[in-house]
Amino acid sequence: SNFKFLENSLKYFLNFVKMKFSTEELLQGILAQDKRILGKAITLIESKKPEHRVLAEELLKKILPYAGKSVRIGITGVPGAGKSTFIESFGKFAISQGKKVAVLAIDPSSSVNKGSILGDKTRMEELAKDENAFIRPSPSSGFLGGVANTTFETMLICEAAGYDYILIETVGVGQSEVLVADISDVILLLKVVGTGDELQGIKRGLMEMVDVIFINKVHEENLKEARMHRSELIHALQFQHPKEKDWKVPVLLGSALHNEGLDEVYEKISDFISLKIKTGRLEEVRKIQAEKRFEYWVHQYILSATKSTHELENQFESHKKNASELKSNPSSEAKIFVESLLNKKL
Repeated sequence: SNFKFLENSLKYFLNFVKMKFSTEELLQGILAQDKRILGKAITLIESKKPEHRVLAEELLKKILPYAGKSVRIGITGVPGAGKSTFIESFGKFAISQGKKVAVLAIDPSSSVNKGSILGDKTRMEELAKDENAFIRPSPSSGFLGGVANTTFETMLICEAAGYDYILIETVGVGQSEVLVADISDVILLLKVVGTGDELQGIKRGLMEMVDVIFINKVHEENLKEARMHRSELIHALQFQHPKEKDWKVPVLLGSALHNEGLDEVYEKISDFISLKIKTGRLEEVRKIQAEKRFEYWVHQYILSATKSTHELENQFESHKKNASELKSNPSSEAKIFVESLLNKKL
C-alpha cells in the first residue's frame, strides 16, 4: 500500500510539473480548495485553444452540481474610486465574519496586443496571503462590459471550490460596464467626492443598475461635502424605477483604507440577498443571466464556425472587406453572410 501511495504521489507531482491534469483531477483539486489547481482550472477556462475548450466544457459540466451557492458581488466605479483598496478591506472583513472570499479582478487589456498588467494581486497583498481568500487577476482582452469574457465561468469554478463571496472588480470603463450586472447578484457602486464625477454616474445610467452605493475616501475634512453628495444621490434615486421591489438603495459613507463603514456595507448586502431569496428573485435573475450567457456563446460559436473551412472563411473575409470599404451597409453584408451560412432567409 505504501508503494501504491508513493506511485500515486509521484503521478500527481509529475502531472503538476507538466501542468497537465484530467478533468477529474481538476475537479477533485477544486473541491479540495487547492489554489494551484484552482488557478490551473481557470487558465484552462480562459484558453481559446480548441482542444482546451473541449476540456473546459467537460470540467464545467462536472463542477455545476457544486456551484451556485455563493453571493456574487459586482463592484464598479470610476478609476480612482478605490476599488482595489475597498475589495481588500471588505474581503478581510467578510473573512472575519467566517466567510471565504474569491476575488476576480479584471485588468484593462491593451487594445493592440490584448496584454494586461495584472497587478491586482500586488495591490491586495494582505488579502492574497489569507488562506480563506483567492485572488485571480484576469485580462479583459478588450471585452466590453468591464468583465472578461469567461468571468461567469470562472465564477462557477470558484463557487465549486466553496468560496462564499465572489467579488468581481470591473475595470471601471464607464457606460459599457453595466454588463457586469449580467453576472452578479448585487451591484455595489463606489463613489468619491471632489473628483467632478458626482452627477456623471447618474447620466451614464449606472444608477439604474446599482443595489448599494458606498461613498469612499470620506474623512473629517470632506465629511460635509460627502453628506451633501449622499443627499444628492438619495434625491436622484427617487426618480429611478426600482430594480427590486421593496428595496431602497442605501447610500453609505466610509473609508475602505481606514476600515470605516464596511460593516454597514456587509449588512446591507446581506439584507439585499435575503430579500431576493425571500421573493424568489435570486433564482429568477440567475436564470435570466444564464440565458444571456447562452446567447453570448451562441454568437461566439457561430463566429468560430465561419473559420471551419477555407470556403467559409474566404466568404466571411470577402463580406467583411465589403463592409470595411463601405461597398454596402455592414449590417446588410452581415445578413447576407449569415443567410448563406444558415442557408435560410432572415
